[in-house]
Amino acid sequence: MMNQTEIGEFISKCRKEKKVTQAQLAERLNITDRAVSKWETGKSMPDSSIMLELCEILGITVNDLLSGEKIGMESYEKKQMKI
Repeated sequence: MMNQTEIGEFISKCRKEKKVTQAQLAERLNITDRAVSKWETGKSMPDSSIMLELCEILGITVNDLLSGEKIGMESYEKKQMKI
């Protein structure tokens, strides 16, 4: 189950680790910094069309993004088993 708030906090954390501002991230994705702010507060989710690029910038996988944490394949498979 996707938790938008957790995902938003994760995006924020990854962005700060990369020392990128909301405005810089928005510019790289050709979106508004308001959109980035909405993701980080859990009000909306990144559009699927920019998700891969967002993950590339943040140095994470789509699986990481959608689970709201950095997960190795091992724990990803464990999570899959529970479903």
